[in-house]
Amino acid sequence: MGKVSRSSAGASGRSKGRSRSLSKTLKKKTLASTQPTQRGGVELVDPRVQAQLKIYDEALALFHQQKFAKAKQELEKVLEGPSKELVDRARMHLKIAEQRMKPAHEQNPRTAEEHYQRGVAMMNVGRWDEARESLDKARKGAPRADYVHYALAALDCLTGEAESAMKNLKVAIELRPENRFHARNDEDFAFLQEDPRFTELLYPEKDGTAG
Repeated sequence: MGKVSRSSAGASGRSKGRSRSLSKTLKKKTLASTQPTQRGGVELVDPRVQAQLKIYDEALALFHQQKFAKAKQELEKVLEGPSKELVDRARMHLKIAEQRMKPAHEQNPRTAEEHYQRGVAMMNVGRWDEARESLDKARKGAPRADYVHYALAALDCLTGEAESAMKNLKVAIELRPENRFHARNDEDFAFLQEDPRFTELLYPEKDGTAG
């Protein structure tokens, strides 16, 4: 009987050990599953942040379409949201939108942002050479400004420069991956629609190269 008792005790101990191990595993899985979801450094757990991000994306789409008055209205809504990261981004684009809504004679570019604003203004009226001159100055002054590279890519498309357009768009996406989604619906890139490189760049998930 004594042997049976020791065997039972051993089985009971092993059972408890497995239970503790299973408990730890479950806790790890629970902790892993509750990590906050992020996009571009912005936490998306709070539904208010999700709503704020949706408005921001819509505002940015309008911004890239050069519909600055409408973009300004949406960006102002973003400023009321809880995410400081999105508020800071919106404030930057809001400042640019307000500048670009000013008449051309009021613009005397000095900073990289101002050169960028003038460049896009020149694009709007088909003055390609002046647009490129201003955007090149903007890129020189702010080499990591994704929106400058994006605008140069759009200008390249409008002037039939496919190689340069791909290069600039790739940089814009590397600096800010969200530009990939904006470019998918941007009519300025219609020139590249039939180029397989453009498809690979904008839809990397199709060939498993999404990063």
